[in-house]
Amino acid sequence: MRVLVISDTHGRHKNLQQVFAKEAQPDLVIHLGDIEGCEEIIEHLAGCPVEIVSGNCDFFSAQSQEKILEIGRSKVMITHGHYYNVNAGSEDLKQEARGRGCDIVMFGHTHRPVIDCDRDITAINPGSISYPRQEGKQPSYIVMDTDPNGDVRFKIKYI
Repeated sequence: MRVLVISDTHGRHKNLQQVFAKEAQPDLVIHLGDIEGCEEIIEHLAGCPVEIVSGNCDFFSAQSQEKILEIGRSKVMITHGHYYNVNAGSEDLKQEARGRGCDIVMFGHTHRPVIDCDRDITAINPGSISYPRQEGKQPSYIVMDTDPNGDVRFKIKYI
């Protein structure tokens, strides 16, 4: 299974269109919030199932703030992250995900890509493909691949 993980598009889709053109057809797209009312556009562009959570800029969204998904052999918590003080690090968020029995937690909000692996949990943030904030400010996203055994690999990619 191939999963495209994105966040913080903030209503801008030019770079997102490039990502969909560049990547092989994903089996699932996960958007970690700050869509700003463009859920239908993202679902149309994806051409596959899409899981979306709301972010701090999604004021009138009907989307959930958090979801738990099963991907391969992994239990995955997805959230925007702003309720877990992720600007100061991912420890609070990882602790919450552990408490829910998850081994992967995905979040956005910081606009900085990261793959943070502990022995029992992996926290990933795809950064932002619209407004990146990391050094070099390259728009980023993550591709998650699961093999036939259900094991996962993550790769940060840039436009």
